[in-house]
Amino acid sequence: MQATQVYVALGANLANPTQQLDDAVDALKRLALDGSLSVSSYYRSKPMGDVVQPDYVNAVAGFITSLQPVELLDALQAIEQQHGRVRIEHWGPRTLDLDLLLYGQQHINEPRLTVPHYGMKQRSFVLVPLADIAPTLTLPCNTSLESLISVAMRDELQKLIDLS
Repeated sequence: MQATQVYVALGANLANPTQQLDDAVDALKRLALDGSLSVSSYYRSKPMGDVVQPDYVNAVAGFITSLQPVELLDALQAIEQQHGRVRIEHWGPRTLDLDLLLYGQQHINEPRLTVPHYGMKQRSFVLVPLADIAPTLTLPCNTSLESLISVAMRDELQKLIDLS
C-alpha cells in the first residue's frame, strides 16, 4: 500500500459554514492514515466572480492517504454530496467545496482531475491556509509556497478560528 501526502482545500458559505468545515474535517479523518491529519486556521474570504453571495470560510487540510488520486476525488465528492453540495452555478454559493490541491509531488492531468489544482497559485484563501500547515512546502513546479504569498494576500483574509 503506497501512502501519499495530500492537501485539500475546504470552503463553504451556506448553512453554517464553520460547522460545514468542522464536519468535513471529521469526514477527512476517515480518509487519512491515523494521526496524519493537520488542519489550518479557518479564514473568512470574499467570494470569487460576480455572483452575489455571502463570504466564504476557508481552510486547508493535509494528510497521508493510501487512496489513489481518482479514488480520493470520488471520496471528496461523496463528502460534498453528503453535505448537500449542488453544482448549479460556477463560482456560486455552496454548502461545501473540497478541492484536491496536491497529491504528493505528482502532476495529474485527467478528464476529471487536474493536480496541482489549476488556480491554487493565485488564491490567497488556498495559499495562506496551506502555509499554516506546510510552511516549507515546495510545489511540484519547484516553487516554494512562501514565495507565492504576498502581504496583500494575507491582508485579504480574516482569521476566524486558529486550529494550527
